[in-house]
Amino acid sequence: MTTASETPTATPPAPPEPPAEGPPPDPAPDPAAPQRAPLRVLLGYARPHRAVLVLTLLLALAASGSGLVQPLVAQSVLEALADGESALGPVLWLAALVVAGAALTGLQSWWQQRTAERVVRQVRRDLVFRLIRLRVPELDRRPPGDLIARVTSDSTLLQNAATEGLVNVASGALTIGGALLLMGLVHAGLLAVTLAVLLSVAAVMLLVLPRIRQAVARAQESVGAVGAALDRALGAARTVKANGAEARETATADEAIGEAYRAGLLGARYGAWVRVLSGVSIQAAFLAVLGVGGALVASGDLGTPALIAFLLYVFYLASPIASLVAGLALLQQGLGAVGRIEQVRNMPIEEDVDHAGTAAPAGTQGAQGAQGAPPSVEFDDVWFSYPGRGPALSGVSWTAPGGTRTALVGLSGGGKSTSFALLQRFYEPTAGRVLLGGTDIATLGRAEVRRRIAYVEQDAPVLAGTIEDNLRYAAPDVTADEIAETLRLTRLDSLVDRLPEGLATQVGNRGDALSGGERQRLAIARALLRRPDVLLLDEATAQLDARNEQALREAVDQASRRCTVLLIAHRLSTVTDADQIVVLEHGRVRGVGGHRELVEADGLYRELATSQLLVGDDAPGGAA
Repeated sequence: MTTASETPTATPPAPPEPPAEGPPPDPAPDPAAPQRAPLRVLLGYARPHRAVLVLTLLLALAASGSGLVQPLVAQSVLEALADGESALGPVLWLAALVVAGAALTGLQSWWQQRTAERVVRQVRRDLVFRLIRLRVPELDRRPPGDLIARVTSDSTLLQNAATEGLVNVASGALTIGGALLLMGLVHAGLLAVTLAVLLSVAAVMLLVLPRIRQAVARAQESVGAVGAALDRALGAARTVKANGAEARETATADEAIGEAYRAGLLGARYGAWVRVLSGVSIQAAFLAVLGVGGALVASGDLGTPALIAFLLYVFYLASPIASLVAGLALLQQGLGAVGRIEQVRNMPIEEDVDHAGTAAPAGTQGAQGAQGAPPSVEFDDVWFSYPGRGPALSGVSWTAPGGTRTALVGLSGGGKSTSFALLQRFYEPTAGRVLLGGTDIATLGRAEVRRRIAYVEQDAPVLAGTIEDNLRYAAPDVTADEIAETLRLTRLDSLVDRLPEGLATQVGNRGDALSGGERQRLAIARALLRRPDVLLLDEATAQLDARNEQALREAVDQASRRCTVLLIAHRLSTVTDADQIVVLEHGRVRGVGGHRELVEADGLYRELATSQLLVGDDAPGGAA
């Protein structure tokens, strides 16, 4: 028996350096590494659709081209009328150009919207893939509501920027260039006047547009905060209501909503300035051209049809300028969302959960043992600390032989749940090894480790869906007979029998339609159906009455014949008959042994047993 009757109060030593041998740690993004330029990221999302986007751009340019030719045809109509000739031909050409431009615009709009939907579909798929595979430490730091907002709200902004924004900028710029070229052919002097006005307005716009990006990024952060506040309140709705905290939770969400509102107003203000400037540019160019052109007509240096054609081009510029400005605004909005989406892409994920783990190295015992026996579980000098906190485990060593029941007991904060988390590779030890069947689990993929382990969490979460959905969640191929036998073992059969819809009964959001004990038994049944090599039970009897607790103990007894069982329990009555009990305190092992041995040898265990009336005050050593 490994014992330490009382833990010394000396300061624990610093954890040793991790061993040099063993597999390299999972790759994690380097915070100091240079980040990709937002515009490059945006173009990267559009790149897979570049062929369709180019076709969309060509359609937009063709529609713009039909518009560009219209002033020249209109000039021909005016000249024909002035010369007393028939204008039927030019009028028909003008009508054909108008119809063709409208048809091309409609087709271009359809292609653009379809491409936009495809872009956002791929972005959301990528984000969902990564979010579901985020490592547990990352999930501990991030509110779920904020992460969800990146999939819903931010991806929509990116969708518009990567398609409509890029096409509008390209088509607007090219169309403006074509219009200016034709305007130069009509009259170079008037073109210079037009450019002077447009460039002065463009200089002001370049100062305003970047502020839209900043405002959008701020607004999206606030939208994420709203989602986080709602997730907090709705995720613990009964706690909120029971404590009369509706007003406080509403105030928290209102604060985030107010910040989003203020940021949205700021973005709207800058957007309004951009629209005003784009409109002013056309009006100012028209007035300047009208004044200079009128003087040229009066002096006989310019004909009236040419002036009218040039003025039509000035008015025609309104559309491509509006397109260019709208595209630039969408790009700025998209660039504001790109930063938040890129944060998700840079978060570390578990890259080995979608395939079977690596086989055990040659010469080592497999996780199932040489004869397919249940594997042993061993902690070998394991150290671990949560970020920003002291050591949660300090040099912990203990072994659970295969096919036995080992209980972890001790006061809260002793390291029991942390040990379970390390065993499933939710976290990685700072130093030391966790072995499954003699194999360091760091050499196995997470998918392989978790395939061999079934875990019943302390709060026994149940997923929305039917009872059968939950039972088959980790073992979709189990038979009806196996389900029936497991329901009998966990005493859920009577519940299912009296429900009108039986296994098809909906359990509600997070299992709210079930009692606490029913949820716990359903979680246990789900774990047993996996036929695991190792069964982890974290306070699995906390919400069970005495009758159902006894039924669970019988089910665990049967399970231990074909798997290794590890239990966490504060109620020692559930673990007194365990093959082995490990006593943890402040992340250290105080003692290992059976119930009677620990009552005699370990003061903390004896205190717990005495307080729970499992031994009398006259037990060896007395009450601690």
